Parts: sequence; structure tokens; C-alpha cells
Amino acid sequence: MTKEYCFRIADFLLSVRMPDNMNVDRLLPSFRAFRSESPQEGERLFDCDVLPVGDALPVILSEELLETAENEMGLIRLYGRSEEYVLTLASHSGDVCHILQTDKAFTRLKAFIRMNRTEAGHALSSLLRIAYSQAILYHHAVSVHSAAVHDGTYAYLFMGKSGTGKSTHAALWREYIPGCGLLNDDNPTLRLAGNEVRAYGTPWSGKTPCYKQLSFPVAGIVRLQQAPHNKFHQENDTDAFIALYPGCSFLHKDPILHNRLCETLIRVVQSVRVGVLECRPDSEAVRLCHQELIKHT
Repeated sequence: MTKEYCFRIADFLLSVRMPDNMNVDRLLPSFRAFRSESPQEGERLFDCDVLPVGDALPVILSEELLETAENEMGLIRLYGRSEEYVLTLASHSGDVCHILQTDKAFTRLKAFIRMNRTEAGHALSSLLRIAYSQAILYHHAVSVHSAAVHDGTYAYLFMGKSGTGKSTHAALWREYIPGCGLLNDDNPTLRLAGNEVRAYGTPWSGKTPCYKQLSFPVAGIVRLQQAPHNKFHQENDTDAFIALYPGCSFLHKDPILHNRLCETLIRVVQSVRVGVLECRPDSEAVRLCHQELIKHT
């Protein structure tokens, strides 16, 4: 017997089905705040069947390797077939541990999870994050690698290469801007609603646990660059697009997803103040950034 669990993330409804003897809160603890008690309301972003396995994973045949990526869990490989994608998650030693099969629109998913692995729940969450970040591109939304804070009225996002101080800058905002709180520290969602861009908390927040079912209109997005001084540059049009593009999650080899991303980013930069902040990790950088971003709110 299986049991269905529904979650609402950035106002997208998604379904996860698994055997009823599996504990969803133990496997996906960061999803608790996003549980939906009214699964019949709204169209599903995707349906995912979780299929627990031991060491016998399904055999992948006739595949084309499209992309590889590495994270703290190991190596992720993306394979393409005529009608579907297959993602494999392997340990750093090369042992394939978990597999996700999906149609190319990321609406029907099967997750083969080796439940004898200690990271089984983390792996399932990671595979769901990848699928979610692709599926929302069809709905004028994008998952961005950034830290996001809010002041109770607006959200502010900080992007940049790993190690540039996104989390540090977000922490400084919470220290020096009254009423400022963390919305998400790694993977917030941006979604268009008419001419408004909203930022949403998600179940994925990197190393800082912050899983909030909250959203705010975005007052500004800043790309951080480490420097011995503090200087803010406003970016417009193409430059604003270029500032945001590297931090967006999408499959580079899928032209449809890429086009959807570009359409969404063009509308985002037309609606939201975008800047580059050359900065030190100090209170002056925070106050300069805040002052520049609230000019047009």
C-alpha cells in the first residue's frame, strides 16, 4: 500500500507517493512546513513515486550522458532518452546509489532510493529539488542559488559565486537592519505574478536550516563581489540579466527549459532593481546596499 503526501512550495502543489510504512517526516524533515492538507486544490506541478530498493537498482540502457555535476553528496549524472531524463546520484567512490526517472517536462517522476544508505532522505530531497527547479521553469518561476532576507514587507536576494559571502551578508543584514529575518539561505524561488516578482521560502536551504512557508515581493537582487571597499553599481537590461543568469538552476542541454528561463529572467529584470555590490563584510556594506535597494520601493 502507498500513501500520498502533498506539499505546496511557492504556491506550486506537488505530490510524493511512498509505501505507507515509510516515515515521510523522517525522510523529508525540511518539508514539514510545506505539507498541504488540501491536496485536491490546484493542478499538480509533478507527481513523484518513491520506490525503495536495496542494492538492486534498475539498469539504465540506451542513454546519452548530457551533464555531470558534483555536490556534497557525490556525483550527479544526467542522461537523456527520447522521451525521458534519468538522473543518477553516485557516491564520491563512484557507486550509483539513487536514480530519478522523469518525463522531459518533469511532471511524472519515479525515484529509486536505496533505503539501506544513511543519506537516503537527503538524496530524495536533493533529487526532488532538481526536478522542482526544472518543472517550475514552465510556470514563470526559477530556483536561484542565493541567500534571501526579508524586512517583513519586502525580500532582498544576494547572489554570487561560492565563497563570496552570501550567507555572511545575509547575517549582517539581520544584525544591522531592524526587523530583518532570513527567508532562505541557498535556494529560494522567484515567481512572477503579473508585474510583481515574489521570493518564496523552500525546503532547500543549504547548510543553514531555514524552511519557511513565507513569501514577499522582491525589492532588489544583488550580486556580491569581494573587495577592499564598498561600492554599489545598478545594473540594467542586458547587464542585469547577465548578473542573475549564472545563479539560476536549469539543464543547460535542454533548449526549451533554457528559453523558458530567459523569458522569465527578462521579465524579472524589468520589474526588480538589480545591482552589483563590491564589498567588505561589514555594517557599511549592509547600509549602502539597503539604502540603494529601498530607493524605489
